[in-house]
Amino acid sequence: MRPPRSPITTHVLDTAEGRPARGIAVKLEVADRDGWTELGASQTDEAGRVPDLLTRDTRLEARTYRLTFDTGTYFRAAGRPAFYPRVEVVFHVSSRDEHYHLPLLLSPFGYSTYRGS
Repeated sequence: MRPPRSPITTHVLDTAEGRPARGIAVKLEVADRDGWTELGASQTDEAGRVPDLLTRDTRLEARTYRLTFDTGTYFRAAGRPAFYPRVEVVFHVSSRDEHYHLPLLLSPFGYSTYRGS
């Protein structure tokens, strides 16, 4: 049995280097009438993961959310170019009882994402 975790997690892999992307600042927000409200923020750990954007007992609402990754700072610190200084992933939560894992595959000149498990 898996231990409880944040209902929204992420994982960043630096595909150009072939390893986890450590130290990337990540922010989680939810859409509201006035724009976006921040729910949590953290940084990727040694494994490139962010398991703690929300508390483990947070119940999600069926709403639109956004993960923002500060990729520019990550690449600058490594002395590498970055065409995308920030990556924003907007997604919709439809089921309050599911876990949402959104990996980011990153390189200096491109990225992709998907819903993982």
